[in-house]
This record gives sequence, C-alpha cells and structure tokens, in this order.
Amino acid sequence: MVADQKLNGDKIVSYNPSNSNVLGEVAVSSSQDIVHAVEKARQAQKSWRSLGVGGRVKHLRKLYDYLKENAQKFALLETQEMGRPIDGSVGTIEWGLERIQWNLDNAEEILAPETTYEDERQLHQMHYEPYGVFGVITPWNFPLSNFIMGALQPLLAGNTVVYKSSEEVPMCGQALEAAMRASGIPEGVFNQVYGAGDVGEMLARSDVNFIHFTGSSHVGAKLYKIAAEKFIPVTLELGGSDAGIIFEDAVLSENILESIFWAKFVNCGQICCGLKRLLVHESRVDEVTEKLKKLIASKRLGPTEEEGVVFGPLVAKRQQDLLVEQVEDAKSKGAAVIMGGNIPEGYSDGAYYEPTLMAGITPDMRIYEEEVFGPVLPIYSFKTEEDAIAEANRTIYGLSSYIFTQDTDLAARVAEQLDAGEVNHNDVDNCAENPFGGYKASGIGRTGGKVGLHHACQVKMVSLCK
Repeated sequence: MVADQKLNGDKIVSYNPSNSNVLGEVAVSSSQDIVHAVEKARQAQKSWRSLGVGGRVKHLRKLYDYLKENAQKFALLETQEMGRPIDGSVGTIEWGLERIQWNLDNAEEILAPETTYEDERQLHQMHYEPYGVFGVITPWNFPLSNFIMGALQPLLAGNTVVYKSSEEVPMCGQALEAAMRASGIPEGVFNQVYGAGDVGEMLARSDVNFIHFTGSSHVGAKLYKIAAEKFIPVTLELGGSDAGIIFEDAVLSENILESIFWAKFVNCGQICCGLKRLLVHESRVDEVTEKLKKLIASKRLGPTEEEGVVFGPLVAKRQQDLLVEQVEDAKSKGAAVIMGGNIPEGYSDGAYYEPTLMAGITPDMRIYEEEVFGPVLPIYSFKTEEDAIAEANRTIYGLSSYIFTQDTDLAARVAEQLDAGEVNHNDVDNCAENPFGGYKASGIGRTGGKVGLHHACQVKMVSLCK
C-alpha cells in the first residue's frame, strides 16, 4: 500500500514514495510561530541590508561552500523524500550550485547604482533597494532549486526571508534550515515555517512586504488577491502546459531525441516547464513515435537509490491517483495509448506510473485542459506552421515552449508568435544568466539572471547636484 506525506494532528509525517517508509516528522507551525518568524525577519532586515551586497555575498558564499560539501547528502535526501532517482538528484544539486555561484559572482555588479544621466552639473542614478521581508512559498518537486529560485536573489538584494517549503518535503526543509545555521547566516535573516496550504496563506497574510510563490495557477490566483488587498508585489511562478513543435525538416539526432525525452520526462514529468504536449508535423508522426518508444523503453524504471534508474515514483499517492484519473478519462473518450498507461506491476508499495505516450487527445479530455504532472506525453499532428502555433497557444498557460527545426529563420519567426516566457530551439542549454517566468496563467514576474535580481528590489531614483 502506498502512503502519503500527510498531516497528523500538529505534525507532518514524511514518507518515502518509493516504499512508504517513514522518514520523519516535523511540527506544523502555528499562527504564533508565523508571526514570530516574520518579526524576527523584520528585526534582522536592517542589519542585513547594512552589510551591502558585498557583505551579503560573503555570508552566502559560506552557505554555498556548505551545500557543495554536503551535496551528496542533499541529493540522497531529495531522492528519499520526493522520489527522484539518485542520478537526477545529483544533477539537480549540481545545477543549483552553478546558479548560486553565478549569483554570488555577479550580484555586486548587477545591484550597483546605475547612472541614467550625467553632465557637468548633475548625476542621476537608479538605486536597487530591498523591499523588506519576503514571504516565500515553494513546492516539492525541486527542493534545493526552488529555494535558489525563490529566496537566494531576495537575500542577495538585502531582503530577509520567511520560507515555507511544501508539506511533501519537510525533511528537505529542515536540512535547508540546518544549512543556514551551519553556514553562520545571521539569526533572523532566514526563517522557516512548516505546514500545508493554510500555513502558506497565513504567511501571505502576515506582515510581509513581498510574496513569492511557486506552485499551481489556482493557488497563485488566491495569493495574488491577498497581495492586492495588502498592496504588495509578487512573483508567481505557476503551472504550464508547454508545447514542443517538431517541424517537417527537424533532424532527429540522438542529441535532439534526448533533448525531447528529458524536456518531458525529467523528474518523472513533475516539472512546471516540462514539455507536456508534443506537436509533430503529419509527415513525421510515425517516425517520431517509434523513435520515442524505443528511447523510452531503454530507460530504466525502478528503486530510486540505484544508479541508472531514470523513472522513479511520483511524489505521493495523491499525484498517482490524479494521473490515473486523467489518463482513464482520456481513454474513455477515445484516446489511444501508444505505450504505458498503467501502474507498473510489482511496484504497489510506491507511487509509480509507467512512462506513457498517447494520441487522439481532444479538447473534451482532462489531459487536454489540465496540467499533467507526470510521465505522460500526448502526441498531436499538424499540417502547417500556422496550425502548430495556434495549437501551441491554445492553453491558459504560457510558461515554456520548444521548437525543433534546422531552419533558424523559422525558429525565430515561430518563437515571436508563441505565448510563452521561454522558447528553446533544438538542444540549446539553459544558463544561469537567463530569467525565468511565464505568460498568461503561468505567472507574474521573473526569477533568475539580472532580471530576477532586479525583480527582488524596488527602484529609488536619486538625482544629485555635483
């Protein structure tokens, strides 16, 4: 029987989704705990700001050193608590460390006063200043990376943070809190609270100056209303139903096929910016389908702590249940299962689901309308460039998108017309310099890169006579 991370009175019990073993428990934060955490952050913010960017960088380099030294422990904990295969967890920690390093190396230059006008008599400069206290609420799918995207840049900008990680990964939250203490981050600069959505809502309604949320568009809309009532800014990094478009001239090399595979199936498909709909030119559908089937079949499903495993369990039984409902709904309405489509035999103790390809998806199916957070990829066909763009944009979401073609002019032309915050061509690599965020119901604001650092600041215009 598969167990879930769940609330048990005033405790959160954490289970390993691979085998339902209990990993530990954490006390749920009370309303008084939240008020106290925000007060501590408020008290610490003035001295944290006064350190300047350089002083804050020195402190956070110690955090980087600690995380790097303990990378294997963090990777194993992520594997045990949310079910990512160990090879993937190691890669994710490495990705996070690279992002921390880039921010530490570039924050001073990016956040320095910027001259807008100067002559012999006067000097005009934009100053990037902190908002105060950030309330940061993050999901379970990339515990360390979500901290980096949600809290690192606000901290570098001089804000203090009250942080809530998902109730699905409370042990990862405790490990992050311990890392802060071990690194000598000043008391009150980073504060953590624990619990489910009600704790997140209490944090959002508390005396914070900024709300950062990563999660579903439904919850993001609720938090946006709270922020509007409080008249404070937000960063909302929300859901996605990202399209990948394979044009007629695409070269399906090994690198391209691997790019398509990982864009969809990284973290067992539990990623907001993953490739969730594959649009294929009608002349290439059979070829693409067969090559993907062969590639997927070559990837191992199994226990997450064993090297070489690609497909582990979903984070929890509830996630497995939702995926089953979405696939069964599509099947009952005429969708075709090309491969997969079931809970694998022999894995009843974990929240596993087979990697799945589907076709014949229509707008009346849940799998068409809803975000699919698991290893299920629908394949559609299209005839013309215009058809592909229209289908890619036919969603409430607009986070990322993917284009596969040899024609760079075509790629640029289509990228301009896609309603998405990020467009990726062929097998390009993402990099720390890039901002991240979405259009439409996929969110508001940006994290990452120069834009993300500036988004964590309010701008003060100072014009002085010389």
